[in-house]
Amino acid sequence: MFSLLKKFSGLFSYDIGIDLGTANTLVYIKDQGIVLREPSVVAMKGDKVKAVGDEAKRMLGRTPGDVVAIRPIKDGVIADFNVTEEMLRHFITKVSSMKRLRRPRILIAIPSGITEVERRAVEDSAYQAGARAVRLIKEPMAAAIGVGLPVDDAAGNMIVDIGGGTTEVAIISLGGIVYSRSERCAGDALDESIIHHMQTVHNLLIGERTAEEIKVRIGSAHPLPKELQMEVKGRDRGSGLPKTVTIRSEEIREALSEKLNTIVNAVRHTLDRCPPELAADLVDRGIVVAGGGALLRGIDQLIHAETHLPIHIAEDPLSAVAEGTGKSLQERETVFQEED
Repeated sequence: MFSLLKKFSGLFSYDIGIDLGTANTLVYIKDQGIVLREPSVVAMKGDKVKAVGDEAKRMLGRTPGDVVAIRPIKDGVIADFNVTEEMLRHFITKVSSMKRLRRPRILIAIPSGITEVERRAVEDSAYQAGARAVRLIKEPMAAAIGVGLPVDDAAGNMIVDIGGGTTEVAIISLGGIVYSRSERCAGDALDESIIHHMQTVHNLLIGERTAEEIKVRIGSAHPLPKELQMEVKGRDRGSGLPKTVTIRSEEIREALSEKLNTIVNAVRHTLDRCPPELAADLVDRGIVVAGGGALLRGIDQLIHAETHLPIHIAEDPLSAVAEGTGKSLQERETVFQEED
């Protein structure tokens, strides 16, 4: 009987958790799990949407003159309100069942360091995209819940979430954030460093997709047991002709070092602000690293070398924040306390 009532009520209301990331958007539907994972990219022709998500990303750097591929989220915050609204509407429509009779309630993860104006922009975009109610959760808290940290315990937990636009570092205890730092230096900044390196050292012009491929294939934060190399195709800066060069993982690691130091400094700064009682917990519990940046080879070794703490890479780092929004919807009944 209870299951029938629950199913019936689901026709009228449903809850969605969204990780509105700079690089990717993930959508979690309560009782279903993650149902969508697509790039935060929109292809526009004038003021008309041509494509969203995977299809739009394939157009990056390849569009004809009258079509522009836009990434509406920059450094973790909304850079283009109207395009973000269109993207959210597309994703919500894509995952919503036609049987639903009411608009969804949405929980959105946001960087811990955004301003009140930026918070309002996120809420307004979600409402305009069709939400019935909108609540926000800070990304480091969502990531910590998503990776399974005991955030409600009276003990220190530390999470480092290296996303596309921001790196979120936080110490969490008793269900709240004791101290957090949001650094607008993450995966996109690493890609930009590779683009700059290829231009200045090899006189080769490459795009975002190629830079990301280099980072994934041979990028590293710490010396590798066996160094890697790959061929990169691009356009010669001088002649303008297509050109191929061979690059090694050592030079890419050097190109990434400045941005990686910024991330490590954010971790050290957060540890400096950690209360002594909680710092003692971290000696045993260590630090959990999530987000796409957790997949960079040797990132755990780099952070360990600088902090001397145990470093744990999340089991599914790319899904941590979305899973956290979902677990909050599943387990925390107070998320939508104020009825609309």
